[in-house]
Amino acid sequence: MGAALRLALSWLTVLPAGHVAVDREVGGRAIALAPVIGVVLGLPAAGLASLLRLTDMPGLLAGLLTVGLLALATRGMHLDGLADTADGLGCYGPPERALAVMRDGGVGPFGVVTLVVVLGAQASAFGALAGHRWWAIVLAVVAGRVAFAACCLRGVPAARPEGLGALVAGTQHVAVPAAWLAGLLMVSVFVDRDAVWLGPVAVIVAAVAVVGSVAHVRRRLGGVTGDVLGATCEVATTIVAATCTFG
Repeated sequence: MGAALRLALSWLTVLPAGHVAVDREVGGRAIALAPVIGVVLGLPAAGLASLLRLTDMPGLLAGLLTVGLLALATRGMHLDGLADTADGLGCYGPPERALAVMRDGGVGPFGVVTLVVVLGAQASAFGALAGHRWWAIVLAVVAGRVAFAACCLRGVPAARPEGLGALVAGTQHVAVPAAWLAGLLMVSVFVDRDAVWLGPVAVIVAAVAVVGSVAHVRRRLGGVTGDVLGATCEVATTIVAATCTFG
C-alpha cells in the first residue's frame, strides 16, 4: 500500500514521492487510493478559497484562483485529458479516428469550449461555496478522484494497448468505487446542516453522470484511456461543486 500511495501521489500531484516500480497491480492499488489524494488536494483548495473570501475578494476571482491552484498541483493533467476527450468524442469517424484526435495533443474547438465551461463552472461554484459551505469543495475534489475507480471497473477495457488506460483498465472490483461512494454519501451531509440532503444529492447526480460517461466512452472509443480518466474526474468535480451551490 505504501508503494501504491506514493505512486498515486506521483501520478496525481506535483509532490515528490520517490521512485516506485510500476506494474498493473501497483497501478490498480494507486487508482483505488486516489480519493486519499483528493483529500490532500481538496483541503488546501477549500482553505485558499475561504481565506480569499475573508478578504472580501469577489467570489468568482477567489474561485478562479482556487481552480488555478488545483491545476498547478495536478500539473493540469486532468484538464488536458478533459480537452482531449472532448475533441475525440466531438469528431466524426470510427473509434480509431477519435483516438487519433485525442492523441494529437492540440486543443480543438470542442476542447476549448469544454474547458471554458468546466473551469468557469468550477470557479463560480468554488467562490460561492467558500466560507459557509467550504466542505463541499473538499467533497467535490474527492468525488473526482473516486471517478477514477469507476472508470477502471473490471469488464471495462482499455481503448488502446498502451498508456495509462491499458495499465489500470479493469483493475477495480465494483466494491472499491461502491465503498468510496458510500463514504462520500456519509460525509456529504455536512455540506450544509440546514439542508442535509444537498450533499448526498450532489454525490448521487455525479455518480450517475460518471456511470453514463463511462458507458458512452466505452461505446464510442471501445474502452477508456488516461485522458478519459482525467475528463471523468473533472466532470464529477464540477457536478458536485455546482450542485452544492443550490439553495
